Amino acid sequence: MCTAITYNTKDHYFGRNLDLEYSYKETVTITPRNYPFKFRKVKEINSHYAMIGMAYVAADYPLYYDAINEKGLAMAGLNFPKNADYKEEKDGKDNIAPFEFIPWVLSQCSNLEEARELLSRINLTNINFSEQLKVSPLHWIIADKKEAITVECVSDGLKIYDNPVGVLTNNPTFDIHMFNLNNYMNLSIEPPINNFSKKLNLETYSRGMGALGLPGDLSSASRFVKATFTKMNSLSGDSEEESISQFFHILGSVYQQRGCVHMGEDKYEITIYSSCCNLDKGIYYYTTYENSQITGIDMYKEDLDSNHLINYDLIKKQQILIQN
Repeated sequence: MCTAITYNTKDHYFGRNLDLEYSYKETVTITPRNYPFKFRKVKEINSHYAMIGMAYVAADYPLYYDAINEKGLAMAGLNFPKNADYKEEKDGKDNIAPFEFIPWVLSQCSNLEEARELLSRINLTNINFSEQLKVSPLHWIIADKKEAITVECVSDGLKIYDNPVGVLTNNPTFDIHMFNLNNYMNLSIEPPINNFSKKLNLETYSRGMGALGLPGDLSSASRFVKATFTKMNSLSGDSEEESISQFFHILGSVYQQRGCVHMGEDKYEITIYSSCCNLDKGIYYYTTYENSQITGIDMYKEDLDSNHLINYDLIKKQQILIQN
């Protein structure tokens, strides 16, 4: 499963954990402005905003898991099994396959206002990339430097939710996630007050007891609550180093360790990678399960006017600094 968040200090940040039991050999992929984006049912786009993100490149096509464009618009797809319901083609609509959704939005939109306009015409269609790569059940978080939305294509149509917390996990639907936060309004970063009974002399015996009841399991509903509590109360300095460090600490609060979620046979779900993107500077930072060192790739150090994809293999071997 997965967790995505937004975070603002002096700059604006967006990223996610990808939690799965397998990898498609994804790479950090830059799509320059003149790479021809071909779509199955709509017109090809030959000139567009450049973007950088994590993708599995198949047949020279970037299947983005998450990405940002040069204008500071960000988008990520997260697993949404049994809820995602893609439609048949419709006349008068932009019929877009789910694997095309991130490129379709980020290639054309500079902010959420423009994305909302594009979404008013979209029809997410049930089209596979290939016989080997079937359509994935997903929902999406889209964010700019000011706000975020959640997009879900379900049985009764396309739902677009304002996302005031800037967090997304997996099932259930986003409206239920938000309602579930009501159950945790008693959580606090402050020491608790004895509301149990005035007849009992109850006292705090440990730091952090104001957050008693904060979920710690790895389910998507619990990760939504924990990531939201952690993010909404998070404090850090404004420097790039402090900001991205804090971002990865927030994602680390819902990190998945090998051995804790058994997927059958010898397979276990893990956090394959964590990402943090600076929407202002166009830098994509990541860590992997094997390598906790933060690695960064700056899209503006590449030729963004070219027409060929630029790929960076993930550095997965653990990087350890011996200090003496």
